[in-house]
Amino acid sequence: MGEAKQVKFKRVMLKISGEALMGDTQFGLNPPTVQRIAQEIKSVHDLGVEICLVIGGGNIFRGLSGSAQGMERTTADYMGMLATVMNALAMQSALEGLGVFTRVISAIPMDQVCEPYIRRRAVRHLEKKRVCIFAAGTGNPYFTTDTAAALRATEMHCEAIFMGKQVDGIYDSDPKTNPDAVRFDRVSYDEVLRRNLKVADASAIALCRDNKMPLIVFNLNDAGGFCGILAGEGTYTTVHA
Repeated sequence: MGEAKQVKFKRVMLKISGEALMGDTQFGLNPPTVQRIAQEIKSVHDLGVEICLVIGGGNIFRGLSGSAQGMERTTADYMGMLATVMNALAMQSALEGLGVFTRVISAIPMDQVCEPYIRRRAVRHLEKKRVCIFAAGTGNPYFTTDTAAALRATEMHCEAIFMGKQVDGIYDSDPKTNPDAVRFDRVSYDEVLRRNLKVADASAIALCRDNKMPLIVFNLNDAGGFCGILAGEGTYTTVHA
């Protein structure tokens, strides 16, 4: 097993969307995809890196979509938070199946299935090399899981946020529709906000900027990508203060 000193960061936050767990399906969870992502997380954990994880809930229910269809926004957001708990439990099962001790920590108390969020307890779990999956967002409506990831990363004193996407970084336009889109190696938070680059919602970007938290955007579908970036390899974009 490697040592944490051989990698760039010792404690990181990994943020992935709920859609990343769907694989090639249209809804819900794709077990082989969940297993593949869990293996990526284990490879980083085996280096001695302490890992926080936030997973969105869009593969099950997205609050904004429910609100757009006439549902009351607060109710829709709480339903979205419950979807993130389901995803967190699925990832916990996959990780522990690989021998990685994991804790699901929810901002909404539900003691029969996961722990309530207590910051000092969560820090202690990380110190004991347990992967901490933070579920139910911030526990408040009108805030996305991007903001929850930025908040928890700051509270846990993470050294960087890794945001797994379907592309290998941030582009000046959508590379799926524009073959001439240009990828940034480095870009400032102010530039992201000014150009509306759609990395994360504005409140998450502002929170990262104010706390000087590096944000690394990479392709979650690249095998070994998460582990490679920690070793200084691979293709990605760094957002800096």
